[in-house]
Amino acid sequence: MSSLPKYQEIYRRFRQAIDQGQLRPGERVPSVRSLAQELKVARGTVETAYQLLVSEGFFLARGQAGTVVAEALPQRSIKSLPVEPEPEPVAPASAPRLLQLGLPALDSFPRKLWARLVTRQVRRVDVNSLAMGDVRGARSLRVAIAQYLALYRGVECSPEQVFVCAGYSACLALVCDALQMAGQPCWFEDPGYLHARQLLLHLGAQLVPVPVDRDGLDVEEGIRRAPGARLAIVTPAHQSPLGVALGTARRHCLLDWAQAHGGWVVEDDYDSEFRYKGQPLAALKSQDTADRVIYSGSFSKMLFPGLRLGYLVVPRALLPAFEASAGVLQNRSAELLQATTADFLDQGHFTRHLKKMRQLYTVRRGFLVEALASHCGALLQVDEQSGGINLLARLRVDVCDQAVAAAAARAGLGIQAVSGWSIEPGGQQGLLMGFTNLATRQQAVEAALVLREVIDGAL
Repeated sequence: MSSLPKYQEIYRRFRQAIDQGQLRPGERVPSVRSLAQELKVARGTVETAYQLLVSEGFFLARGQAGTVVAEALPQRSIKSLPVEPEPEPVAPASAPRLLQLGLPALDSFPRKLWARLVTRQVRRVDVNSLAMGDVRGARSLRVAIAQYLALYRGVECSPEQVFVCAGYSACLALVCDALQMAGQPCWFEDPGYLHARQLLLHLGAQLVPVPVDRDGLDVEEGIRRAPGARLAIVTPAHQSPLGVALGTARRHCLLDWAQAHGGWVVEDDYDSEFRYKGQPLAALKSQDTADRVIYSGSFSKMLFPGLRLGYLVVPRALLPAFEASAGVLQNRSAELLQATTADFLDQGHFTRHLKKMRQLYTVRRGFLVEALASHCGALLQVDEQSGGINLLARLRVDVCDQAVAAAAARAGLGIQAVSGWSIEPGGQQGLLMGFTNLATRQQAVEAALVLREVIDGAL
């Protein structure tokens, strides 16, 4: 009997089938659901194995078209794997990889201050704080969030409209449950946030890919493809992953569509505070006179991802449905962390931290842009973006971005391929990379040199 975890057994079966030619490039593999049923394991077990194979470049996820064996397979044999390997981590290690995507500057988080606030909350523990609490989340945090949004994002709401969840994934799960999205059409930016796409498909939503150009989501194309869509998921302030902003005319068009067709819009305002040119753009929700926008925010990129704390601002007409779903799903964060975050906001630490991070990210972003220009200028062209915590670099040479990303992962870099974030085939090519944890100019140079070697090797 194997001592390996189930997901590792599944992973090794596919690796062996690929190496022995039983599975060929371009061949479709079973869906997560069907394979889980056949093997009588949890769907999450199969998903973990598939995600590992995708991250290593052996599988290519194509959304509704299914998952296939990658055309350009990594040059790595199953024979090179140890007989009894240590379980490979699915989540990133505690120390971020060079250029890892989507992480704040973990080295600059005020850990001692946070520890003091946590300790203070622990000392306040009473009988009431040990209970489950409100399904919408701790009131102190909901009040703090409502005050912050009114002051800094122009979003007027009451604490009763705020729902605190265990991260953005839990927020999306709550939206899908409350709106009964299983089998319902949903506009989704193409390319768009990969994890959100995977989760929505897992929850049964019928995704309608809507192209993104220099002005953001092409709303007219969305109306042409699915005018009666029940939901649209958008990142208007800083599109994920292309970094463009939703233009003014399209903002109005999107809101008009929602009001006219009875649709709802989820505004994922994930990193709007990090803007380096001009003032942060107004939230779409601040222009929502018909109350059709569900505003979503998260502290993962503002503070640290291990906090697992996100929130929604829900239109008043949807409050009963969201309260009922929140009571069933029970996807809240720990009361202790909610109370600590409320103190962090109330005492002004949050806004001071964001100001410090904007200044730091300007410097670290400069490190990476300079290093890429000096050492990869003939291979990459960095997109001009006014905000965010990631860079998008376009390939100047004829090479597959997914092949580069897979080779970069083996070289220890945390970059991702833009085309992997697309639903429709023939998506845009490019490399996504984070700069927030590049503490020195030398680190940026080292990363650029490794990336140059990776791209040269892929040519």
